[in-house]
Amino acid sequence: MRAGDVVRTATEAIRSHRLRSALTTLGILVGITAVILTVGLGDGARAQVKDEVNALGTNILVVSPGSSTSSSGVRGGFGSASTLTLSDAEALTDPVVAPDVEAVAPTSSSSTELTWETTTWTTTLLGTTPSWEEVRSREVVDGRFLTDADEASAAAVVVVGPDTATELFGSTASALGQTVSVNGVALTVVGVLPSVSSTDTASNDDMAIVPVSTYNQRLVGGASRESVSSIYVKATSDSTLSAAYQETDQLLLQLHSIPTAATADFSIATQQSILEAASSVDQTMTVMLAGIAIVSLVVGGIGVMNIMLVSVSERIREIGLRKAIGARPALIRRQFLTEAGLLGFAGGLFGVVAAVIAAVVIPALSTTRVELSSSVALLAVALSVGIGMLFGVYPATRAARLTPIDALRSE
Repeated sequence: MRAGDVVRTATEAIRSHRLRSALTTLGILVGITAVILTVGLGDGARAQVKDEVNALGTNILVVSPGSSTSSSGVRGGFGSASTLTLSDAEALTDPVVAPDVEAVAPTSSSSTELTWETTTWTTTLLGTTPSWEEVRSREVVDGRFLTDADEASAAAVVVVGPDTATELFGSTASALGQTVSVNGVALTVVGVLPSVSSTDTASNDDMAIVPVSTYNQRLVGGASRESVSSIYVKATSDSTLSAAYQETDQLLLQLHSIPTAATADFSIATQQSILEAASSVDQTMTVMLAGIAIVSLVVGGIGVMNIMLVSVSERIREIGLRKAIGARPALIRRQFLTEAGLLGFAGGLFGVVAAVIAAVVIPALSTTRVELSSSVALLAVALSVGIGMLFGVYPATRAARLTPIDALRSE
């Protein structure tokens, strides 16, 4: 019997039990859909993080303060101390000591409530300098950004993100010139930022930016009004990022009177290191979820084996007749393996279709991003065929081992 005849016979056997075959492929379908979507969600998360990190620019350094130690000896994590100051940021702008640094933007942030008339909205309050616009590569779409005059006079002005403007004023177009209240201080909206990519845990479109002098002197204050939460350092180019890193590190060690980098009270991260760390977390989650999805695929394979065993039991006389007229065990085995492979193929094909539909629906209903890959889809279909044939080996072997006399004698 030729290969085409084997496939045609297997297809007819599957079509003769349509409902049973459909229920069998359902397990494979669910497993394949889960595998493809899991990989797609992981790729989408990594792409989303990459877009957000790259929005800063590839030549950006982020300097964070060191850890703090309480009076009881309990140490906080990095970023919990107040080891970075405005003076540190000012020193980094000196072209003599840091020639590969193009711009520096110190920042301080906290969560606060903005009030406009009867509307209140909780957002991130960011205190920074006018250079933040250049360092973060974000120009305002309406109005203006902060100026040196605003910084020098601790002006009561604020630049808001598009989401913040929409939540408070109904639209970004009506935000300019409005007066919002922060901790009892009236601030005039002078600019609105453009929309950029965000993550599930943080929105770059929901923030209120004020001069760092206004932040420290009029809004937040505190014991150390010179301290900042972080310092963004922009290198002159991608090729000088390493040199800017060394200059920043050496200058801060000198300013903080720290002899070695091992005892530094600050940390410096590049955009690449941030991207690699975030991608590593996403990859770990993807692998874990893919493992769970593969378990469901194996369960679908067990369903294929069960149905094939039932099929062998129902077709014992057919098997005996074929063997009596000269069919070899290898041919019987090949026929049942082909049926199992076709069931796996059908489940895989419909699983890909279901995954494509889900990849369209999920982003439409949420902010979750799904990145499907054709290579993953093809691999998933091949995997479904392999799973079907793997779990069809035992039923096919059982059918091949039946003796013609016993098979024909069976009722």
